[in-house]
Amino acid sequence: MQKRPRRAFPLVPRHRTTGLAYGTQRSLRRGQGAEIAATRPYVPGDRLSWIDWYASARMSVAKDDDVFVVRQFYAETAPRVIVVIDRRASMGLYPPSLPWLSKPEVVREATTAILAAAHAARAYVGYLDFSGGPAESRGMPHWISPHRQSAAQILRRFEHGFDAPGDSLELAVDYLLGLRRDVPSGTFVFVLSDFLSPGSDQVWSRARAQGWDLVPVIIQDPVWEQSFPLIQGFLVPIADPESGEVGSVRMTRREARTRQAENAERLRSLVDRFRRLQFDSVLLDTADPAAIDSAFVDWAARRRLMRRRAR
Repeated sequence: MQKRPRRAFPLVPRHRTTGLAYGTQRSLRRGQGAEIAATRPYVPGDRLSWIDWYASARMSVAKDDDVFVVRQFYAETAPRVIVVIDRRASMGLYPPSLPWLSKPEVVREATTAILAAAHAARAYVGYLDFSGGPAESRGMPHWISPHRQSAAQILRRFEHGFDAPGDSLELAVDYLLGLRRDVPSGTFVFVLSDFLSPGSDQVWSRARAQGWDLVPVIIQDPVWEQSFPLIQGFLVPIADPESGEVGSVRMTRREARTRQAENAERLRSLVDRFRRLQFDSVLLDTADPAAIDSAFVDWAARRRLMRRRAR
């Protein structure tokens, strides 16, 4: 069977003030670009192509002298995309052989979708995780600085395990805050995590204050994490979200219903929390590439709708 081509979703910034097609961003500085910022008198060294002949003609008539006016443009800068992957133990669940959501597979497919979007937008792409390796290196950043040929390096990171420290999301935000040159305001920061331990409001507020376009990609199993099955009377394996260790428990019907309600409320509160911070989250509960592509396309459509309403 022929493999279905991936559908690249557009990188739509949350706040847009210019009419440029996104693929190149308008910076605040003047330079070579497509959008006119202002005009000024001609000075030796200016390109002839910058001359606004109609404005020059009007000024020449008004001043009864030869006057040349040149256009100034906003410089166009390539967008930047940073992929942050949470490699804590809970993100290593489950192997594809089991009937539940394989988070490593979702991470792979979601990252592939983000890389395709970045390639279509001619973006510079960077990457960050805090997975372990040797015990002494745990908590050390695995950082790939943003450039256009980083996809192969990023894909190789999928070979590594899920053994990051419990505060890896906080570590990632702190690390990126120290890279203002590589991760300036306006950078898309896609954070892939189950957010079962989402971190403090202070951490996410600092990220928002930096001006990043942060996108939480919430990866949760629809049965065990977004809800909970009514498994009363059965001895079932339950994985600890922090350590990944599996233990067996037997629940009553009341306990199962309580867990079901708690999990649903946890997800609702998480999405509301990000919404209050003006982070537009993407919820992924399947590893199917077509469904993941559609989820990101829907995210971009919601962004466009919000921008139209804000006008």
